[in-house]
Amino acid sequence: MKIIPIRDAESLPIPHATTPDGPLFDRRGRTVRDLRISVTDRCNFRCVYCMPREVFDKDYPFLPRTQLLSFEEIVRVARVFVARGVRKIRITGGEPLLRKDIERLIEMLARIDGVELTLTTNGVLLPRMAQTLRDAGLHRVTVSLDGIDDAVFRRMNDADYPVERVLEGIAAASAAGFEAIKVNMVVKRGSNDQEIVPMARHFRHSGHILRFIEFMDVGASNGWKMDEVVSSRDVVARIAEHFPLEAIDPNYAGEVAERWRYVDGGGEIGVISSVTHAFCASCTRIRLSTEGKLYTCLFAQRGHDLRSLLRGGADDHAIDDALAGIWTQRDDRYSELRTAATAAAPKIEMSYIGG
Repeated sequence: MKIIPIRDAESLPIPHATTPDGPLFDRRGRTVRDLRISVTDRCNFRCVYCMPREVFDKDYPFLPRTQLLSFEEIVRVARVFVARGVRKIRITGGEPLLRKDIERLIEMLARIDGVELTLTTNGVLLPRMAQTLRDAGLHRVTVSLDGIDDAVFRRMNDADYPVERVLEGIAAASAAGFEAIKVNMVVKRGSNDQEIVPMARHFRHSGHILRFIEFMDVGASNGWKMDEVVSSRDVVARIAEHFPLEAIDPNYAGEVAERWRYVDGGGEIGVISSVTHAFCASCTRIRLSTEGKLYTCLFAQRGHDLRSLLRGGADDHAIDDALAGIWTQRDDRYSELRTAATAAAPKIEMSYIGG
């Protein structure tokens, strides 16, 4: 993977002026509001759309511990981003609960004022960790679950984890005090799309928010094909045949999930349409990878090396200059431009930068 250097942005057009502690705007006028931090490239699942076993096998060269950012380095970057307008930090992976002492990082990040702290997990470690994470200051949790039928789910995670383990994790998170838990289902035609309605049926009236994500061409190893994408429109139509739905307004500007609620008051669902209805124009996300590279798009081919700055003696002003230079140069709109050629191009794997 080629890493592009952090460059001076003075010669590049910037839509809005920025100050050392003010908001940042990219070339399309988008602010940076959401920081996603991958804390490990390892996972106990081998999901077919993310870490297929034929690639991520027992001989796969995962990153050594020394190459991962330390908790202190992560917090340094997070503080600078918050000063620049970030209001949500999401901890991802790989599976973030595999990172040793992850609750200590949560506690450190929770001390930063004015930011919502969330985490995405496959859920199987939540029964023994949910309360610890809540006590450390985690605000919200999102759980990945790609089917309610046990055979389908085992096939999707390809690690022989039963669906009951994830349901126990969701229950533990709820018991620990996490409210409005989000449950994410990646839908792949011919693999688990038959689970759309059963999943909706299971989580209606649960108080949790089920979200359906279109199968995306992330990374270079999941064998993505357009004909395996089930559109969000199709998902909504399938559910509405059984449980009538009505559209509702987004919670905030730039929310990626389109929201629908059950007419009978059974709660709500969301659909994320990165393939069929691009939301690049309102994207406010930036991603910090496991080994300290910044990616300005989920579908990026290249990253910006921050670890060298962090370990080379740079002060916070230098870190801020680097972040400002990266964001103000940003012009990403991959999903608006997606073609068969771009979909086939090599990209950074999701397990390095989170979803």
